[in-house]
Amino acid sequence: MAQQMDIDFDVPKFLQEERQKAPTQLQHYFTTFEDLYERKLWHQLTQSILEFFNQPESAPLQIPLFRQFITEWENKINKLSLVSIALKAANNCSEIQDSVNFLNDIITKVDTEDTKDVYVLALMEAAHFKLLLNQYDDVKKAIEESDKILEQFDSVETVIYASFYRVSAEYYKAKAEYAQYYKSALLYLACVNVDDLSPEEKVGRAYDLAISALLGEMIYNFGELLMHPILDSLSNTEHDWLRSLLFAFNSGDIGKFEALAPHFSKQPLLQQNSEALSRKICLMSLIEAVFRRSSDNRVIPFSEIAAETRLSVDEVEHLVMKALSLKLIRGSIDQVDQQVIVTWVQPRVLDKEQIDGMRRQIEEWNNQVKKIGTFVGDQGGEVFAQ
Repeated sequence: MAQQMDIDFDVPKFLQEERQKAPTQLQHYFTTFEDLYERKLWHQLTQSILEFFNQPESAPLQIPLFRQFITEWENKINKLSLVSIALKAANNCSEIQDSVNFLNDIITKVDTEDTKDVYVLALMEAAHFKLLLNQYDDVKKAIEESDKILEQFDSVETVIYASFYRVSAEYYKAKAEYAQYYKSALLYLACVNVDDLSPEEKVGRAYDLAISALLGEMIYNFGELLMHPILDSLSNTEHDWLRSLLFAFNSGDIGKFEALAPHFSKQPLLQQNSEALSRKICLMSLIEAVFRRSSDNRVIPFSEIAAETRLSVDEVEHLVMKALSLKLIRGSIDQVDQQVIVTWVQPRVLDKEQIDGMRRQIEEWNNQVKKIGTFVGDQGGEVFAQ
């Protein structure tokens, strides 16, 4: 019976009826659809459909067009294009669950060995709608399954990576897993053109990234975020102080941190975690103090660390032990002489000011090498010259 209905489906009649429902400026598309369909120009027809679906006024027409017309020749469509068209249509379902059901049908159609990458796109976008329904377990399973599939590819289309990281970030945000959100959100931004985001979305993403950087337990280097253009969207807004706070943390500037602390009342999460933030800025101050020193000058007295971190000398040993356990530094503690011997500090993504500090260190090192060279040359005479 279903096969008979498919055979009897009158495509030209359907397109003519839909054309009458469309706004005047979109009606010419339906004439093009019919012409390309009759001539079996599937690629051109797909491009025309995508162009039509990109028109905001086409929203009410997308679901019937997909179900009645596009399904007639869906086996001729590039599967990535099929899913891309379906995603636009899914956003126009009246209920969220309807969007999930709609995309579940698409997932079934692209669940093949040859289209596993496209399957990930459909699976993750369905997970986006499930997240809106608070179906966290299903979303987590989708993320885990997609991650395993993507690991099998050397590369996939950027739009697929963008979908995976975007929905993953949405999930980690909902679960308050700050470090995971921070990582996924930055990877998502690496997959898109930031200039294509709306001003509101830029501010929202920059704000969420800033909060996750501050509250992420294992995040002690903000350089990657500080150098990202997304952070500039907070400048000259009500959240400008948050941007300044990130720079204070990255440089271990406790004075600036204390000056900005009154703003915490604007964000309950920061207010609730103020003690953890105080501990974190002390660790950042320790890391920065070590990083500023040359590699041959990393035996640091407790008293100097206490001065840098504004802690009492009695609290320094616990701070250093915490830094060692987090693998922020390597070295040992000399309890007798009250000093720390640092052999390694965690690599960092540097901001411009820190890069300038590195430049000064290199210049100093270069001058020392020249002095040694001059000294040896004077002492060695002709032997050194040869």
